[in-house]
Amino acid sequence: MIFAASGLDLQLVLPDIRNFHAPGAMVPPVGPGLKKQDSLGGGAGGDEDPGVLKPVFKTDAIDGRLEFRDSLADWFLKNGKDYPWRRTSDPYAVLVSEVMLQQTQIATVLGKGFFNRFLERFADVETLARAGDEVLLKTWEGLGYYRRARMLRETAKAVLERHEGAFPKETDELMALPGIGRYTANAVRAFAFDLPSAVVDGNVSRVVSRLMDHRGAVDETDGIRKIWNWTEALADPERPRVFNSALMELGQTICRPGVPDCLSCPVAGFCRTREPESLPVKRKKTAVTEVAEHAIWLRDKKGRVLMHREAGKRRQGLWRLPLKTEDEVKGLPMKYRSRYTITRYRVTLEIWDAGVAGKGIGITSGDEWKEITELASLPMPSPFRRAIDEMTADIQNGM
Repeated sequence: MIFAASGLDLQLVLPDIRNFHAPGAMVPPVGPGLKKQDSLGGGAGGDEDPGVLKPVFKTDAIDGRLEFRDSLADWFLKNGKDYPWRRTSDPYAVLVSEVMLQQTQIATVLGKGFFNRFLERFADVETLARAGDEVLLKTWEGLGYYRRARMLRETAKAVLERHEGAFPKETDELMALPGIGRYTANAVRAFAFDLPSAVVDGNVSRVVSRLMDHRGAVDETDGIRKIWNWTEALADPERPRVFNSALMELGQTICRPGVPDCLSCPVAGFCRTREPESLPVKRKKTAVTEVAEHAIWLRDKKGRVLMHREAGKRRQGLWRLPLKTEDEVKGLPMKYRSRYTITRYRVTLEIWDAGVAGKGIGITSGDEWKEITELASLPMPSPFRRAIDEMTADIQNGM
């Protein structure tokens, strides 16, 4: 059905999967005579929720790319958010922001000051290239996926050694740097150098899949190829920085996961899908695996705490409390318990009080005694940081 509202042609979309309303949208009542086939070709729906108002599809986004680009740019220049990495064209700062945001939400990076703090500590590629593990990991602490920090340092070293400290502008040269793939290379080209590039992240993938009504999985080979091809066709060669920032922000704020705000979308007339809430399609998620970690809180007669320095790939160089088997902690009183999730694992962290000197507790390679006052300066995974901060606070409060 088509309704006229505020000069817009709106269609009442009744999804086959589930019914929903756009936030704040005024939805005309649906009488008993309205059926799903009026909109989607489905069955009767007289007693169901009326659905969502969505501007009518008028023009294919790629066919009308000039108008699409203008509409998107106009909206962004009026509504775009002021992020610190949007105030710079320094390719080093742009790279740092992109690496941080690949696995971490904007709210976390901004709210806790990670971006500004990192650049204050490592102001340029020379400073980062010389950074030692301890200070690098401590500065990155709280962002997780610590391999990103080390790879960023390798990139800085390569820029110094191969390009005399100046970032290259060409895609192939950027992708030849350690840790930089197609997405990051294009992001640096667009946001630092304002050069023609298509940048596809999760937000862009969602927007484009809805624009083109793509029903295949966007995270499988064929879907990835199609999304990149469509985005490249849409990309604005005259305003790469504005276009890519706008497309990303559209996905963050309006064309968001679940129910999008179609009535506020500046390019809704270019959007083919009639079921935006059902897109994008993704592969079935891997089942979550439950894992238990048993750590010990062990102090010596000098009051020092036994800590362990990780040697594995995921947390190499980070400090944590020593882990033991369930049998090794049997009979010890529990001091702390928490849960956290990492990738496909849901972890229950339990810390057991081994007392002073801990009879029968063996010290293994990587274990070291640390003063209580040293713990705050050691780089740690966030779950252990939270635990140790809480337990040391108890000590300082005399508990």
